[in-house]
Amino acid sequence: MRAVAARTSEEGTEMSSDERQGVVIGVSRKEYVPRWLRVSFWACTGIAVAVAVRRAYALARPPSTAKPPLAALDAFFASHAVLTLAHILPALAFVTLAPLVVFRTSTGTAWPERLLLPLGGVVGLTAYAMSIDAFGGWVERSAVLFFNTLFLFSLVRAHRYLRAGEVLLQRRWMLRAVAILLGIATTRPVMGLFFATSRLTHLEPRQFFGWAFWIGFSINTLAVEWWLHSGERRLYAAANSARLNV
Repeated sequence: MRAVAARTSEEGTEMSSDERQGVVIGVSRKEYVPRWLRVSFWACTGIAVAVAVRRAYALARPPSTAKPPLAALDAFFASHAVLTLAHILPALAFVTLAPLVVFRTSTGTAWPERLLLPLGGVVGLTAYAMSIDAFGGWVERSAVLFFNTLFLFSLVRAHRYLRAGEVLLQRRWMLRAVAILLGIATTRPVMGLFFATSRLTHLEPRQFFGWAFWIGFSINTLAVEWWLHSGERRLYAAANSARLNV
């Protein structure tokens, strides 16, 4: 979004801070978001909540009868129960607050973003800790190190821009962080596909768990980047329109 100031400078005058905030509010209220992207966001949110609740319940009341693949996963997380809870509970709170950030319509409602920073920090740090003994081995560990670092980097950048009053840049980086974290939900259908084809591929959960991480998180990261960059053109148009109408 740094290019906003540069382009407006070439065309005339730069937008003031109030103008930038006004554009953000206007765009967030009526910006074009493809239906598939909205559906995907809510689907990922629902899956993430369901996964976190299911894992917490499994830790509190271990299932006595479970299919062998799920039993192996349950046993693995049960052996790291405290760390798992320290990871999934803040993640559950983060995902629950995320819609207030993604669909906010006022720059005066900054408290969700301020809560997401500490929650996201705990999620990221515990993710690093869990990757030390990753269920999917080095493939899962490499995915966690890459995408978790990108998540924390995006979160810190969003917080810095929030403190600086750079609303456009803050929103851009926060959306990145939210999308990356929701990548954990996208891994679930990918894992389901691996489970469904395991009789043909003869792959065990430990063998495809890490690849599911790479695929799921990559899908979300690429999708949000595509949407952000395609939205820049609409933002420039909205800024120019707002200036012309003054």
